[in-house]
Amino acid sequence: MSRKVCMLIKNLSGGGGLEKYASKLSLAFARKRCDVTIFTTNFKENLEPNSPIKIKLSPLKKFRNTAKYDQICTRHSQEASYDIIFSLDRTSNQTHLRAGNGVHRAFLENRKLFDPRFKTLTARINPINRRVLQIEKAAFESSNLRTLFTNSYMVRKEILTYYNTDIDKIHVVHNGVEWHEMEKDFNDWPLQKSKIALDLDLDPTTYQFLFIGNGYRRKGLIPLLNALAILPMKDFHLSIVGKEKQLSDYITHAKKLGLQNKVTFFGPQKNIRQFYQMSDCLVIPSYYDPFANVTVEALAMGLLVISSKTNGGYEVLKEQNGFVIPNLQERESFADILYRAMLLPKTWIRSQNIRKSIKHLDFSQQLNTIVESSLETSHE
Repeated sequence: MSRKVCMLIKNLSGGGGLEKYASKLSLAFARKRCDVTIFTTNFKENLEPNSPIKIKLSPLKKFRNTAKYDQICTRHSQEASYDIIFSLDRTSNQTHLRAGNGVHRAFLENRKLFDPRFKTLTARINPINRRVLQIEKAAFESSNLRTLFTNSYMVRKEILTYYNTDIDKIHVVHNGVEWHEMEKDFNDWPLQKSKIALDLDLDPTTYQFLFIGNGYRRKGLIPLLNALAILPMKDFHLSIVGKEKQLSDYITHAKKLGLQNKVTFFGPQKNIRQFYQMSDCLVIPSYYDPFANVTVEALAMGLLVISSKTNGGYEVLKEQNGFVIPNLQERESFADILYRAMLLPKTWIRSQNIRKSIKHLDFSQQLNTIVESSLETSHE
């Protein structure tokens, strides 16, 4: 018997990770012979050709209005008849929820570590934050919720800390990665590394650190620069990829630390894989990331990964594929981890072992885990 599934995602017009995940998960349900409808406010043709997925647009035009979208989703869910209402967004009324954005209450707490005091104080009274917290509480504590998927045990712990949620409802499924799709680019890195480095005006013989993220403050670029400045080994370079509104502040900070010749700001880039091919180590010093996708992308491309403990992705790091920063504020211990990474430059053998360490996180396998678990609880 075909199950009727409604996928809730506010915006499906962008090309970000959440939109891609929603499309892939919807198709995974469809392959199990489910009748799938995506309820969204914006849509761009980004599904596979001849896709069986139906798109239903909500009357809401401004997808940034979280509260209004939540109300419309609740009304739609009550009017239609679905076996599974699966949300990938901040909505309060669903049978299944993937908390891919983490816990907003935990994020607001973590902001104290990297934002000015006045910002953390105003955040508490910001009406948008207050409404998001109301929706979050309603979602996590709803009696209608059958399964709550998190992408890390870190997020699971946060939910249990802040909300009255049945622990048996929470299933941890780490983020998947396009492991097979990346194989060709991975195999090519030994041939492409020097060419890419020279094209980017970098020295291919230097140890190459890589930082990827939008919004450098939350992503922890400042503690990374501070730690690099005291490294005893100077034969390194850091490539910084991603958007930042206050870019000049970070360029100035790097100069003050004497790193102007050790750091290159590349800004947003479409071809991220070339940076993976060229680099030895990805550093993710985030103050809050439920599970940074770049964690598994870099590992699938054979890079060593250094992560903070406030990036849920650190949970897939083991002795052979990376290091965990115990405290971003302890510059000396952070620098020591960077130093240890420099003793492990990327080699063909080492990169193969790192890549193999996350083969079990192939996207199709992780998606299938979520779909199977959802179908098991579709009639509770």
